[in-house]
Amino acid sequence: MIGRIRGQLVEKQPPEVLVDVAGVGYEISLPMSCFYALPECGEDVTLFTHFVVREDAQLLFGFNTKSERALFRELLKANGVGPKLGLGILSGMSAEQFIRCVHHGDASTLVKLPGVGKKTAERLVLEMKDRLKDWGPDLFTPYTDAAPLSAAGGDTLAATNATDDAIAALEALGYKNSQATKAVKAVAQEAMTSEQMIKQALRAML
Repeated sequence: MIGRIRGQLVEKQPPEVLVDVAGVGYEISLPMSCFYALPECGEDVTLFTHFVVREDAQLLFGFNTKSERALFRELLKANGVGPKLGLGILSGMSAEQFIRCVHHGDASTLVKLPGVGKKTAERLVLEMKDRLKDWGPDLFTPYTDAAPLSAAGGDTLAATNATDDAIAALEALGYKNSQATKAVKAVAQEAMTSEQMIKQALRAML
């Protein structure tokens, strides 16, 4: 079991990162709510990880705190929830927002997440309510809207690449291409990074 990764952040391509640890590069998938808090490439990063072994793949999922990882693991225990859906849920909303939905029985908000239908949302609220009864927002890294702005005046190609990257990231999280394209283009501005577009698009779809 790989429980923690500490090394140099080499690449950021939402929702994945590449972390160099003593010359070995680890590809790690993060929910976007954790991705926003990452340092710049070239800096050191520490991630708490969940390791998934399948017949066709070995996958690492990363989180900023042990509590975020614990919530992901609780999600995986729910009927019908796999790693990809868990990643999509914690990308569409912060850990605090998810816990709030569960505590308030708010299945209607969960339905807006990719891959979560009405029955799945209702089952999540029912199954998770008892498991998360003692969980509160203070267990997690604060979820803020802060994100570094890129310098204004970038060329058209850079803006186009950021838009394409944002759409690709949303598709990787489970959104259909039509949904992702519409949401990103509705919020995209010339000076925005792909991370900012993803954040605003996710907020707009909730």
